[in-house]
Parts: sequence; C-alpha cells; structure tokens
Amino acid sequence: TTSTIWQLLGPEQLNIQLISPAGGVGGKRRDRANMSQQAVNGVQCRGKVLTLDNMNPNVKRVEYAVRGPIVQRAVQIEKELKAGVKKPFTEVIKANIGDAQAMGQKPITFLRQVLALCSYPELLEDKKFPEDAKKRAQRILEACGGNSIGAYSASQGIECIRQDVARYIERRDGGIPSNPDNIYLSTGASDAIVTILKLLVCGEGCDRTGVMISIPQYPLYSAALADLGAVQINYYLDEDNCWSLDVKELRRALSAARQHCNPRVLCIINPGNPTGQVQSRQCIEDVIRFAKEEHLFLMADEVYQDNVYAEGCKFYSFKKVLFEMGPEYSSTVEMASFHSTSKCYMGECGFRGGYMEVINMDPEVKAQLTKLVSVRLCPPIPGQALLDLVVNPPQPDEPSYTTFMKERTAVLATLAEKASLTEQIFNTVPGITCNPVQGAMYTFPRITLPQSAIDKAKAGQAPDMFYCMRLLEEEGICLVPGSGFGQREGTFHFRMTILPPTEKLKVVLQKICEFHLRFTQEFS
Repeated sequence: TTSTIWQLLGPEQLNIQLISPAGGVGGKRRDRANMSQQAVNGVQCRGKVLTLDNMNPNVKRVEYAVRGPIVQRAVQIEKELKAGVKKPFTEVIKANIGDAQAMGQKPITFLRQVLALCSYPELLEDKKFPEDAKKRAQRILEACGGNSIGAYSASQGIECIRQDVARYIERRDGGIPSNPDNIYLSTGASDAIVTILKLLVCGEGCDRTGVMISIPQYPLYSAALADLGAVQINYYLDEDNCWSLDVKELRRALSAARQHCNPRVLCIINPGNPTGQVQSRQCIEDVIRFAKEEHLFLMADEVYQDNVYAEGCKFYSFKKVLFEMGPEYSSTVEMASFHSTSKCYMGECGFRGGYMEVINMDPEVKAQLTKLVSVRLCPPIPGQALLDLVVNPPQPDEPSYTTFMKERTAVLATLAEKASLTEQIFNTVPGITCNPVQGAMYTFPRITLPQSAIDKAKAGQAPDMFYCMRLLEEEGICLVPGSGFGQREGTFHFRMTILPPTEKLKVVLQKICEFHLRFTQEFS
C-alpha cells in the first residue's frame, strides 16, 4: 500500500518511485521539480524545488582540488584522532594549502597593531601602541563612515586606500603612473579574478569565450571557467626547463582552440602556483607581444610577487614590462593585474584583502565593471585596512620600522631556506624529481609510480590521488594530487606547501620520502 511504501522509503524516495497514472505503458517518471501534490496518510508532499537534475549544470562541473576529497578525509581523520581512534600518527599535517598562519607563522606586529586600533578605537589612548600605528589607524578610521570599520565603503574601495595602492604600484614599477580610478579593492585576489572573467565570458557554441590557462594551474581558474560556462584552453608549462613558459606552446594551444571556441583571454600566474617558477623578463615581453598579436586580454595573477627566493630570479610586474615596451604596447594591450594580502610575507588569508588594477579597459566596459562590483556592496573593511598597511608600511623614520623590517625579512628568509631544503631532500629519493622552488610557497614534484599501482588506482581514482590518499592514511600528511591541477598525460605529481615550521617540514619531507620508497616497493 501507499502507506507501507511511505514507511519503507520515506517521502523523498517516494517522490522518485511513484509513477503517473496517466503515464501509459511503462509510465512517466514525475519531474521532481514540478511534482503535483500527493496525499499520503493525509500529509501533503511534493518533490524538492531544487534537485541535482534541475540545478545549474555548470555548478556540478566545478571542482576545487585544494579542498577536495583528500582534505575532506583529513578533517574526518582529525575527528577520529580526537575521539581516541588509534592511528600510526598523532596529528594531521595539512600541507595542502598556502595558509601561512595555520601553519604557525606569526602575524606581523605592525599590521595587527593597526587592525586592533581600528577595531577598538579606545585603544588609541593606550601608550603601549606606537605613534605611527595610531596615525595609520586614525587615517583609516577617518575615511570610514561614522569613523568605524563596521560601516560600508564605496564599492570600489575606500578612496585613500586606492590612492595608497596606486602609489605603491608606482614605487614598485619605477615611477610608471598608476591611476587610483583604475584600482578596485576586492575580497582577496580570487574575487577580482572571477569578476573580470564574468565580464569577458560570452557567446555560444564556436563563439563561446575561450580562456587560456597554464597547466599545471591553480584550480580557481578551472572552477571559475566551469561555473561561467567558458571554454578552458590548456597550455602546458615546460617541466624540463623549470616550468618555463614557451610562446610556441601558446601558439599551439591557441590554434587548436580556434577550431571550437573564441579565445579572448590569456591568464598568467607569476610567480607560479603550483609550480613555483618565476618568469624571466624576456618571457614576459614575449607573452605581451603574443597577447597584442592575437588580440587577447591579459590577466596577470601576481599575488606571490614578494615570494622570490632563487638566485638570479627577480619579479617583474607585467605592467612595468608592458609600459617599458613603449606606446605600441602600453596604449593598446588590455590587462588586469591582481595582488592579495594572503601571501608574500603577510600570510593574512582570513582578512580577504586584495586589489586589481585594470589597464586600457574600454571606458564603457569599466562602467559596467563598477556596476558589477557595486552589486556586492564593498569588500570587507578590515581587509581593505590591512591592504593599506601592506602598500603603505612603516618608513625608516617611523618607530615601527625596525621591528617591521626584521619580521618581514625573517619570514622571507625562512621561506627561501625551506624552498631550498625541500628541493634538496626530494631529489635524494629515486622516483621523485623536484624542480627548484624559485618563488611562491609550493613545490610540485614529479613522482614515478609502478604500473601495478597505476592499474589498481584506475579502478576508481587518479593514480596520484590514490598515492596521496595512502600517504594521508599512513602518515597523516595531507597533500594535493597533481591531477587536481592538470598535468601532462602519463605524468604524476603532488603539490605541497613549504609553510610548515622548518623542523616540522624536515619531518614531513622525511616521512614522504620514506612513504614513497615503501609505496613503490609494495607495488613493484
């Protein structure tokens, strides 16, 4: 009977099982989104308005490996450890994400002092806070509605902070002008990147916007493109040459893509995530020439611009190189560049501060961009305040300067040490090949897996996912498989952050090396 079915299956399953009386031979399965009311034991029930069948199909295509199945399993294991479940380890080390303070990095004193003053202005009377921190806080508060960081700001960001960002860019780029009107503050760099992509994606079928992204890539890009329904165009970095970018590869990818979409955008991450390379000035010039020739919009993700460690490497902003190439390029190539408070020496991921600068954008499109960011009201004010301190740090004649520079230098020097250490240790192990970590805060080593392990993994998951899941279960170390970032067919990698404290990093590296030898022996 219906009541018996109700008891056995419950209302949701019942909605799936019931067949329309008017369905004829075989019947017709009800549309779960529009199911008419059914009376079961006097209770009115209907299908869910939103189901997997009728939700936005683009959302179902979104994947974000950095917080994917392995990370979810790591969270479960942490709960099991707290519940007293015995494991071969006592803690889970999450080396999967670039979250410096979660890995133990201490906040920069000056940044937190000013943020504390902004959050609780009564502290401005406290003599323990240095005068330059108080002046910064007072200036920020005076720019806020009601002198409070709890008020909304202009949608583009607080004006004086945008001015400070513009001055910072001018100093960084050797005096090349920056207009505050071209600066948009954002909720981290990710928010700004997705916003620009929203402007660019249009068309249907072969006219659909194609976006060129590096492989390996940061999964924000593939996720955003899936969400927006854009066409992802992969170009491969050269692993054998320290993940360098070859314009010949860009041309190959572009030519192939033009058969099925309309390529309009080229995305560059420099320094690289997950690959840790720093592009040379010559490479950047070549990319800019390519973008001009092929009429592409450039997106320069430069959130790791202070994280450069390798001897002979230097960060060059795309804007600086663009303008130094002369008016032929500086007045024509359309570009957006991005920066964040989450990386570099700050590591203030949770405050979600960031900005983008747009170059050569059509004024009518720029008006649409301003409209689009207005829908979100404004970026978080504490994040805007933090960004202001990053672009306008203590100066040599101010009381906080010495401590600030000492802390900043120590963070970057330690990261450089750990970058070198990681490369050296991994390259001692047969079957692990690690390129130099020139910049950013990750390593992306290549791992050689036995064929039997590959065959076993194929039953349900990518081989490097199988590898990383085994590592998590046996050693409590959480990494991200290379398949989550993209990689050449037949190669396998993992991404690991170099952020754990040095002594803990040594332990992590040793455990990974021992696991790799054990794993390869098991499947050989």
